[in-house]
Parts: sequence; C-alpha cells; structure tokens
Amino acid sequence: MKLNRNDLCWCGSHKKYKSCHLAFDEKLDDYGRNGVLVPSHKMIKTQSQIEGVRKAGIINTKILDMVADYIKEGMTTEDINTFVHNTTINLGGIPAPLGFEGYPKSVCASINNQVCHGIPEKNTILKNGDIINIDVTTIVEGFYADSSRMFSIGDISEDRKKLIQVAKECLDLGFEQAKPYGYLGDIGEAINEHAEKNGYSIVREIGGHGVGIDFHEEPWVGHIGRRGTGMLLVPGMIFTIEPMVNAGLPDVYEDKSNGWTIYTKDEKDSAQWEYTILITETGGEILAR
Repeated sequence: MKLNRNDLCWCGSHKKYKSCHLAFDEKLDDYGRNGVLVPSHKMIKTQSQIEGVRKAGIINTKILDMVADYIKEGMTTEDINTFVHNTTINLGGIPAPLGFEGYPKSVCASINNQVCHGIPEKNTILKNGDIINIDVTTIVEGFYADSSRMFSIGDISEDRKKLIQVAKECLDLGFEQAKPYGYLGDIGEAINEHAEKNGYSIVREIGGHGVGIDFHEEPWVGHIGRRGTGMLLVPGMIFTIEPMVNAGLPDVYEDKSNGWTIYTKDEKDSAQWEYTILITETGGEILAR
C-alpha cells in the first residue's frame, strides 16, 4: 500500500513518512527505474530490530570466544555440541540450529574436507593436525545472530595454515565491500578474486543469507559475483557473509546418510569464516564474528 506523506512511516518509528523514509524510498525507486534490483522493506530492519540483533550478536560472539578457550585435541565434536548448548542457555540464549528443519544438534562442526553442516558425534574425535569450523547461531529475545570460525587442533600443516588465513582474508575483503549503495556483486567479486589469486576456489551452491528476525531470510548472498551487479545494499540490511574456500575444486556433495553434511567432491580441505553484518549509513558493522 502506498503511503501518503503524513502517514506514519512503515519502519515503526512513529514518525510521519515525509520526515522519515520518504526520501529513502524515492531514492530506491530511482534505482529501480534504472533496472537495479532493490531490497524490499521486509529486508530492511527497524532500529529496534537492529538493537535486538546486535544483542544476539554479542552473545553469539562470546560463545565462540569461549569455544576458543575450550576446544582441544582428544575431545569429540559431541563434547563441543554439549559445551555450546549449555553455554548458550547459560548466557540467556537459545541454540538456533537445534531442531531447525530437523537438524539434530545445537552447533555445526565441520572438519577438514567437510565444507559445512558437520553434525557433532560422540565417535568423531579431534586429532592433532585437524582443522574445524564451528558455526554458532543464537536466538536472544526472538532475534538471531550467526557466525563461525576456524580452529586449528594441535600442529597443523603449512597448507592448512594458509587455507585458513586466506579464507579469513576473503571474508574481510568481502566485508570491506559491504557499503551503502554498493552491490552484492561487489562482495562476491572481492572474495572470489582473492581466493583464485591464491589457487583456491569458492563454493557456488551455498551462500550467506539475511538474518535477524528469522534464521534464514532474503537476500541470498553469493560469494562469487561481478562488481556493480546484484541487489543494491542499503542501510538497515542485515545478512551474513560466509565464504567457503576449497583447497581444490569448488564441487561439493551432500552426505545422503544424514541429509546435512556437505563435503568437497575431491576430498581436499575447505575453510570458512562467517560474520553477521549490518549495512549502516557510512559502511558496514560486524554484529557477530
């Protein structure tokens, strides 16, 4: 429904539309008339929603900080799941993965050639030389935040050290492109360019996503793109950037026995880091890391 100038703004600010988001909407309309894909109002968070996601992000980040102090050789991935679950509850959150579309655990723990969605198990023991991605999503007072980190178990090879480092660099370079009135394609190009420069590849089928009110929202965030293409980035958008960087080819497959875990097809290693970010009036803000 089209608002009149003196109607209350759609964003929930209780201000008149003319003094709140009218100029913003007119700017988006101009982009749209020029063929640019613009986000819907549903993808733009209100100030109260942003504060809610920010609070969830603080707790999500703290959980991963505590995992960093806890994780070690000889423990099982089920030990990590129990730790994340209990820590989340103790900090006043809810582990979002548990029960999501049937997912059976409170965290994803993906080792070596597992790209993502590794299911914690009692018989999967962390060994010297392993690399593992721990992916945490937390609900706090109805708001979601999502981030992941790579961890090294004991002494890892130089090849694995480089893969982890380049994957983090890819994420940070992508984040640098998360600017108001830039494009999703700017993020994807920066990530893919850096991965390929280092001899790696980016997984195509799985990307980042809007987050905050729900676990997975629009837009879908690809990690391969072309500058100046894709959806327009505007203040108030919240989404994840989470490139999956493969040591070999980008091809992956799903473990049919559990319907979740994604592996590299060539069995080479994969690494991933993830932020939840907010597009602000001046740039990007990391809400969970």
